[in-house]
Amino acid sequence: MPGLLARYLETGMEGRQALTANCLDRIGELDPEIHAWVEIAPQPALGSGALDGVPFGVKDIFETRGMATEYGWALYTGRKGEHDAALVDDLRRRGAILLGKTETAAFAYFDPPPTRNPRDLARTPGGSSSGSAAAVAAAMVPFALGTQTQGSILRPASYCGICGFKPAFGTMPLEGVLPFAPSLDTIGLFTETAQDMLLLWQAIGRQVPAAAAARLAYASDTTPADLAPALHAAAERLRGHGFAVDEVRIGESIFEPALAAVRAINDYEGARTHEQRWREHGRAMGAKLAELVERGLAIERTAYEAALDALARARSGMAAIFGSYPVVITAAATGAAPLGLQSTGDPRMNAPFTGLGGPAIAVPIPVSGPPLGLQLAAAPGEDAMLLETAAAVETAF
Repeated sequence: MPGLLARYLETGMEGRQALTANCLDRIGELDPEIHAWVEIAPQPALGSGALDGVPFGVKDIFETRGMATEYGWALYTGRKGEHDAALVDDLRRRGAILLGKTETAAFAYFDPPPTRNPRDLARTPGGSSSGSAAAVAAAMVPFALGTQTQGSILRPASYCGICGFKPAFGTMPLEGVLPFAPSLDTIGLFTETAQDMLLLWQAIGRQVPAAAAARLAYASDTTPADLAPALHAAAERLRGHGFAVDEVRIGESIFEPALAAVRAINDYEGARTHEQRWREHGRAMGAKLAELVERGLAIERTAYEAALDALARARSGMAAIFGSYPVVITAAATGAAPLGLQSTGDPRMNAPFTGLGGPAIAVPIPVSGPPLGLQLAAAPGEDAMLLETAAAVETAF
């Protein structure tokens, strides 16, 4: 389905300027309650291309020249970036307008930012790319950048009822982005719809088109019990629209081992990334991040290497599944966005697929009540195919 980005791309510059004025009006009206933005300071494009005049938001762990780059931490308030991160620079050279910086959990971990969920202000928008997800969900901007180390693109997308895309590991340049766990860190994108995401992928010069997958695997044994009815209904709906959807079991053999490995790798690498900051500031860097550093520094190198080996075995097992089924579907989160702002939610549904290294995307599914998302995952290198499939799946809903 076309969304706000499609409206931008199908109109001329005058129309794009009018749409941007409307986005700024929405920010002024809605952000005092949603708190999606750290700073609004539109920056001119550095070139011309398919994204001429299209505004975007950037998670506040990306460096941005002359703009707030504070990493979601109070002690960095007022810090300005000295250069643009590589992807930000690329987008600006394609004509896009950097509209501003979006809120992040401190250092992109679990200590919550002030952002609220536009679908229900009493619920978390997820984390750590919460500001970017909320800004897109509230139609404040047609697309925004985030990052995912465990589930920080797909979980907020699911909670906020929009599309979130984590490309294959290594596909997008991480230069100028604050690291967390380098073996897992991945840049991701938010748009209103999967069709918009496909259009964005094309606009940034990535490979399209590709044929959508007609055969899907539903990993039913990974589905939380209370989500089973909604996921089974989604699978039936896809079958009714011509998809072949077979149930597979990957929970014990792939999903759970990958989840355990990702958690260990995340803690080991994240602790060492932030060790010096922890030694200087302790729990002032964020209570949950401080706990991670303490936990991660206790992990022995041999245990870390064992986790890397376990993840490699899970990737091999998943490659065999992808040999029969180009796309595997699961829940995009453990449930609807939790009430309250004390937690950003649980990334367990996404973390295994982050570790497996291939692309993954969250698409909203039709439910009554708070949004739920369907996660679609594919093998490394199949980003274009996955995007085409997600757009086709979206039309079935």
